[in-house]
Amino acid sequence: MKRLMDILLSALALVLLSPLFLLVMTMIALGSPGGAFFLQERIGRHGRPFRLIKFRTMRPASDRQGLLSLGSADPRITPEGRFLRRYKLDELPQLLNILAGHMSIVGPRPEVRKYVERYDDRQRRVLSVRPGLTDFASLEYFDEGELLARSEDPERTYVEELMPRKLELALRYVDEQSLATDLRLILNTLRRILGTRAIST
Repeated sequence: MKRLMDILLSALALVLLSPLFLLVMTMIALGSPGGAFFLQERIGRHGRPFRLIKFRTMRPASDRQGLLSLGSADPRITPEGRFLRRYKLDELPQLLNILAGHMSIVGPRPEVRKYVERYDDRQRRVLSVRPGLTDFASLEYFDEGELLARSEDPERTYVEELMPRKLELALRYVDEQSLATDLRLILNTLRRILGTRAIST
């Protein structure tokens, strides 16, 4: 049922949002050199790697300067990239990952290999489900980049503080996943993006 919902909703969204895709691609092309998309290896269900797709929000080769984004304080982010990130529009191409079966609409956010290799046996349970666009941790740390920007050592703050907390919330999703939970998380994510009141989860 969950996979069927993923296929139907992602396919419908891709059709309905195709004009927006073209607009964003044009905006990125006019704003800075480089392609419209950014591909990065992430670790998916059962530890299988896949190429996650996003709209490019940084200058080319910025990932070589570090994997963590420092929100609005990050000089690598382009002006149009700041706008895309503010409304989470950079995440829209992941609908293609969902359609391909790499991801689900709701599920723990996929991490890069560097951080997955730090998981203990209990934390690796998050790899038992497909990663997703949103989950409890995505809502709790909606402005993660801004939190890291205030840290003197963002890498250490992420690894020692944020990542363990996010994994606890991801494990909560693994234990509580259901159609009702997914629908609440989808609605709360949309409400958070639009700045309206969330439904209790």
